[in-house]
Amino acid sequence: MVSVYRALDGISGEVFVVDNNSIDGSVEMVQQKFPLANIIANKENVGFSIANNQGIRLSTGKYVLLLNPDTVVSEDTFSKTITFLNQHPNAGGLGVRMIDGKGVFLPESKRGLPTPSVAFSKIFGLSALFPRSKKAGRYHLGFLPENEINKVDILSGAYMMMRKEALDKVGLLDEAFFMYGEDIDLSYRIQLGGYDNYYFPETKIIHYKGESTKKSSVNYVFVFYNAMIIFAKKHFSQNNANLFSFLINLAIYLRAGAAILVRFIKKSFLPFIDACLIILKLFFITHYWKTFKDITFDQPILNIALPSYTLIWMCSIYFSGGYDKPFKTKTSLYGTLLGTIFILTLYALLPKSYQFSRLFIIVGAILVVLYYIISRQILARIIGGEFSLNEKKQKNFAIVGSPIEIERVEQLLKQSNPGNHINYGVSASDEKFENQLGTISQLDQIVHLHPIDEVIFCAKDISSNSIINWMVALNKHPIDFKIAHPDSLFLIGSNSTNSNGELYTIDLYTINTPSNKRNKRTFDILISLIGILLIPFTIYIYSNKKQFILNLFNCLIGKKTWVGFSFHSSNHPINLPKISDGIFNPTSNSQTTEPFLVDKLNMIYARDYSIKKDWDIFKKNLRSLDRKS
Repeated sequence: MVSVYRALDGISGEVFVVDNNSIDGSVEMVQQKFPLANIIANKENVGFSIANNQGIRLSTGKYVLLLNPDTVVSEDTFSKTITFLNQHPNAGGLGVRMIDGKGVFLPESKRGLPTPSVAFSKIFGLSALFPRSKKAGRYHLGFLPENEINKVDILSGAYMMMRKEALDKVGLLDEAFFMYGEDIDLSYRIQLGGYDNYYFPETKIIHYKGESTKKSSVNYVFVFYNAMIIFAKKHFSQNNANLFSFLINLAIYLRAGAAILVRFIKKSFLPFIDACLIILKLFFITHYWKTFKDITFDQPILNIALPSYTLIWMCSIYFSGGYDKPFKTKTSLYGTLLGTIFILTLYALLPKSYQFSRLFIIVGAILVVLYYIISRQILARIIGGEFSLNEKKQKNFAIVGSPIEIERVEQLLKQSNPGNHINYGVSASDEKFENQLGTISQLDQIVHLHPIDEVIFCAKDISSNSIINWMVALNKHPIDFKIAHPDSLFLIGSNSTNSNGELYTIDLYTINTPSNKRNKRTFDILISLIGILLIPFTIYIYSNKKQFILNLFNCLIGKKTWVGFSFHSSNHPINLPKISDGIFNPTSNSQTTEPFLVDKLNMIYARDYSIKKDWDIFKKNLRSLDRKS
């Protein structure tokens, strides 16, 4: 929004923000910070098409721009695109050059019509193998230069500027498309209406591609490709539509299957290898003791005990954070210790005929610890630093801005990552200040000469256009980029070229850590399972028996969590982490309704989260397990 209003300077325009029933305080934030914006707050998620049509119908301008919320536009973006449309009356729609959060060009900035042949090339990877081919590369029009104005078939809904006259003729977004495909459909109808669509690369925007674009997810595969089927049935002949539908359905199952398989392999491959090697080592110890110490073991018992010990140790290490990255030595030590105590306790309860050696358990525990340390050291050398034995990798930040803004961002970094980073100040002007490496004009040299991991641009002092140009100029370096917006706790950016995606903020909350996410989910599962087992004895306690059972199963499958945030406030803090809706919340045991206090309790819960907090809140609300959240 900040970049939008900067780009509107000197232009007569109106801004519509349509909110599809978000619970993160977005509406209140926009009302507070951007009072001139026209806000449409829907009571449910009506989808992309309906939401945009709501804004279009209320607009009065000569041109209509669809703009994703996860974008940053240059100061000259609107003026340049409007000038182009004014000069080309045949232009019905226009898209611009888009880059991701790493400064890399996004090929979806220009696309061809997804005919069956184009879809075939896309689905079976031919477009990726031959991106510049005029036949195989038509989906992203890879044969057209990135920096040259051209007519294209399809515009991206992330930035889609259209002539209102063209929309009056061809109609608005087709509301049969809930999400994805609506920009393809409208682009095609603009062409059918006698207008041209243009790719205009003389201005650039950043498109972070947020929550709605998790392309590795199975849900994305089904939603996106089903949108393509709707498009085909609407615009293609019966034969072509049937062929297209066949290809798309084939793609759905191939891509969905591949997504599930890849995710399963990524999650299970390392633990599987660990389990196999640990079991082999334990059997090796028994063989060694039998050969050199003349100690014999009952083989059937070993066949059960050793895999069981391995499973207990690995589960204990997992829940202690042993599979979080980067690898921490203390997690394997702590997890193995807890697992060993649990094994020894079980061992003591077993009949004498099943007990074979406490010393073996101790030696096995030492072996497990050594295995994790040595194996991660090897992985660190072969694969990379994510398996490093360092507790935290030191990060070096280059903060580009005025001295005041640099100091503000440094304070944010200290709160989120105390004592584990080095900050280099870079002046946003031509004047170099004390303790700064240089000026923004020297940024390429600074990144080249110093071990910079991340460049943070202070948007208060630097234009969006300058930020975008620097991101493109520096994208060959292995660095990340963030934008610090004025008067906010947010740093917007993307840390991965593989997930161009998610908006990133300085993490001030312990509830966001992998171990706490895991502990919270484990708590929900265990409490729900215990509750389900006790239903025959406890169901009589609750008056709303259906809701009681529903709450148990919703928390078990992750649709709900036992403790979440309170969203009864009229002024929600916008930077709360996203978690499932809670059955209970930090205000469940109080009569607090004042917005400020509710928000403060939410923030304290997120900042100081521990599994004990969930247990304390849950325990005090045992009589209310049938409440409707």
